[in-house]
Amino acid sequence: MKFSLHLAIVGLAAMLTLVVGCSTDGGVSAANPQIPIPVSTAQLRPGDSLTIALLGVPDPTTNAVQIDDQGLISLPFVGALTAAGVSTAELSQRVRETYIAKKIYTVVDVSVSVTERYVYVGGEVQHPGRIVWTPDLTAAKAIQSAGGFSLYAKETAVNLVRDNKAYSIDVKLAQKNPSQDPRLMPGDSLQVSRSPF
Repeated sequence: MKFSLHLAIVGLAAMLTLVVGCSTDGGVSAANPQIPIPVSTAQLRPGDSLTIALLGVPDPTTNAVQIDDQGLISLPFVGALTAAGVSTAELSQRVRETYIAKKIYTVVDVSVSVTERYVYVGGEVQHPGRIVWTPDLTAAKAIQSAGGFSLYAKETAVNLVRDNKAYSIDVKLAQKNPSQDPRLMPGDSLQVSRSPF
């Protein structure tokens, strides 16, 4: 009798351990990584489209430029200038000083405004390429904007690159749980790899 009671207690303890183990392993703990937000989202990045207006001069001009992969823009008479990594105010000051230093103008007012910023989606999506960034753009929305996943996409391991660091994002989880859908920043890149199956 003592032995069967002891056996029943051990059996009950084993069943409780099994039940607790099952309940904590039900996918509730799944989470995407916390991706650091850049120190300043006001900083210009490669891919940003800008309008640079030169005012207060005899021949005012407006130049539509895009920051290239090296972080440079090109302007008439002065050539290439570094634009990535600074704010629009800092860039307008840099442009103004360059025009005056090269003696193109003695006085010039410069206005810099951002017209469009982008994120990039590549790999196993229907329409890879760049997507116009908006403040509410998330990883799942960017995939939708690229036409959705292709047939062979690995939806649970999408590579998000920000500031030269890569993070693996489970977009299926993000679609089910919006709190796990990271917001994208201008210049971010999503790469969808091919599933081995």
